[in-house]
Amino acid sequence: MTAESHFLAFDPARDFKLLFLAFALPLVGYVIQIAVGKRLPRQGDWLLTSGLFATASITVLMFAKSLWAAYHGLEFRHHSGDEAGLWFHWFYSSDELANGVANVSAAIFYDPLGAAMLMVVGVVSFCVHLFSIGYMHGTPRYHIFFANISLFTFAMLGLVLSDNLLFLFIFWELMGLMSYLLIGHFSHDPSSGYFHKWATKACKKAFLTTRVGDTCLLVGMVIFFWKFETFRFTELWRLSIEEIARHQSMHPGEYPLWMTVGGLFVFGGTIGKSAQFPLHIWLPDAMAGPTPVSAMIHAATMVAAGVFLLGRCYPMFTPDVLDVIAAVGTITAIFAATIGTTAYDLKAVLAWSTISQLGFMVAAIGLGGVVAGLFHMVTHAFFKACLFLSAGSVIHGCHHEQDMRNMGGVRKHMPITFACMLASTIAIAGIPFFSGFYSKDMIILRAWENILGGKFTGASFFAAVGLPLAAACTAFYMFRMIFMTFSDSYRPGTVESPFAHHGGGHDDHGRDDHAHAGHAHAAPAHSHAASAHGHEGHGHDAHGHDSHGEHATPHESPLPMVVALCILAFLGVFGGHFWLADPLHALKFWEHAHTWFETSVSFQSLYGAQIGDQLAAAVAVDEHAGHLAHIVALSVSLTVASLGILVAWLIYGRGWERSQRIAGKITHSIHAIYEVVKGKYFVDEALGTAIVVDMKRKDEPRYQPDASVIGASMHIANVLGWIDRNVVDATVNLVGRIGMSFGKGSATFDRVVIDGAVNGVGLFTQTFGSVVRLFQSGRVQQYATFAVFGGLALAAWLILL
Repeated sequence: MTAESHFLAFDPARDFKLLFLAFALPLVGYVIQIAVGKRLPRQGDWLLTSGLFATASITVLMFAKSLWAAYHGLEFRHHSGDEAGLWFHWFYSSDELANGVANVSAAIFYDPLGAAMLMVVGVVSFCVHLFSIGYMHGTPRYHIFFANISLFTFAMLGLVLSDNLLFLFIFWELMGLMSYLLIGHFSHDPSSGYFHKWATKACKKAFLTTRVGDTCLLVGMVIFFWKFETFRFTELWRLSIEEIARHQSMHPGEYPLWMTVGGLFVFGGTIGKSAQFPLHIWLPDAMAGPTPVSAMIHAATMVAAGVFLLGRCYPMFTPDVLDVIAAVGTITAIFAATIGTTAYDLKAVLAWSTISQLGFMVAAIGLGGVVAGLFHMVTHAFFKACLFLSAGSVIHGCHHEQDMRNMGGVRKHMPITFACMLASTIAIAGIPFFSGFYSKDMIILRAWENILGGKFTGASFFAAVGLPLAAACTAFYMFRMIFMTFSDSYRPGTVESPFAHHGGGHDDHGRDDHAHAGHAHAAPAHSHAASAHGHEGHGHDAHGHDSHGEHATPHESPLPMVVALCILAFLGVFGGHFWLADPLHALKFWEHAHTWFETSVSFQSLYGAQIGDQLAAAVAVDEHAGHLAHIVALSVSLTVASLGILVAWLIYGRGWERSQRIAGKITHSIHAIYEVVKGKYFVDEALGTAIVVDMKRKDEPRYQPDASVIGASMHIANVLGWIDRNVVDATVNLVGRIGMSFGKGSATFDRVVIDGAVNGVGLFTQTFGSVVRLFQSGRVQQYATFAVFGGLALAAWLILL
């Protein structure tokens, strides 16, 4: 059997149609669900979940073809327009110029990165749909939730398959819209109490914050289109490399300034969408949406899109841009990881861990480790989706309690959820044999390769120091979460929880097999999460309480939820490296494991042989430096992970009362620092974006400008408004009044002088005419009389003279 005839060989005529089908199914499901979903059995959840299963199956099949090509040394870069004639022409029906204006055409671009990311989106989205059947059961607007999450998936699939920057931006914006609708899912339900108000504010905050980044991305796109007159990725890569070579031929060692500016604006899109500092502020409040939405946003769609964008645009970035990217990513990783150590809310811990892990990915790409950063994007999607859905399972089992201080001992009641969450926690901590180890180790390795391989920069040194620190914090707060949630004994009601049994909730799980009698408690006026110190309690779903007792025993989640967790936990363990295929070699974890992602994705497979060779040469180091960097990176990675876990066990793993005493002593000794970190460094307060929900008020108070960025902007706007009203408008009105006065004077002069003179001439002429008319009677006798008397008068005058 030849390679071309093999079942896993890519066939453009057939496989592009399958890819389009995988892309279109969520859209078709959305249309059907919006139109008739409420009238379908079970409000149509089975329809969309089945559609996502078909999409996931196709994406897995196409991913298998990509891997098969990689392991057989075959190139895998396919374009539907070039190979199958499948184009979408926007302006006119062909690619030809019309009136000197090039058409904007789109097609499917499918390469190893697209194959991996498409598989991630398909599989994670299917698991989220499956999980939602159990988790969202019985909630209001159930059919709308499934419709929106399906269109959310469609947008990410379209973004991954886009062959050009413009259509990527279109799907990018569609994702922004869907995130607004999904985060604000409970904003349409006043009965959800606190979450009705929180979701209303959180969705607007997310939408407007990401618009800042999107505006930057749009400006960057325009700059590159202005110079290159194309949006197609392959052309942008080629022209960028040629432009740099042309510029350096005239100015050796320098890079075009306009490319640096354009690249920074493009990176601005990632800062907004992937929640990098300082535009990270929207992501913690995105927890106002249901937990399945959190899993989608944090794992497979929204935030991953920014990292995917960096991978697609990497050849367009100058070294200055890459240094900024590395620095921002490292700052974000450290910043978010430290905050995660202070959070008590289960989903808040995971939210800050997402921001921190995104910092790792972004920093890796800035360091030149494109493969490492994108690899971590893939592995992170698996274990973070599992972590969020496991958190949702714990919340469901603990009757909507989310404060970890009110949990403990849950592993006895929820063994499957515990096993899945523990596996994913080990993965994110970077322990060998779990997926996160292979990708995170590659990122730290990239930083040390730059330092030891003669490519030392300030950004590389900062990353080599900062990223291990963030990794240590990650291992600490993730195992802190495990110990507080699952170890010791169950301790409900330890602290007052403003979200458990909140008033006005929905009996969302009231029809499952775990219904008991219970009570309702009103949500507090000000939660500790929405106070001046941040959002520690964020992340609680407005499903209400499912008729359980106030402190009922936790219970395992329904079958659909558990199945979804097990699928994602398996991928969280083996998604980075399926070492079961060669377990004896895998035991030597200190040796470099050539993972499937490294085999499939490289500079050459991403950007083509010629461009890829150039980019690879720019970051390559000699063999000795690479070997030494591997030893250092592995040692550092294992050391910080082990220290983080050990410290978490020493403080939180030896009993609740002891942990409280130890943690209390530590926080007391560093009280000022702890308060700053617990307050999220007061970034929200500085920007004026902190969300405060007052349950005692039915109406929202009018915004009062304060000493924040937004407050200062409001003050400036008020001052400018006063100047506009009292200076600009007054000047315009004065000029108008002066003009009116001149106009009135001119009208008077025209009426009295000009019109008077004209009328006087007319009157004189009329009077003279009237006199002359007396002599022009037309009678001959009268004329003869005048002639005789005239002659006599003339003669008399001459005689007398």
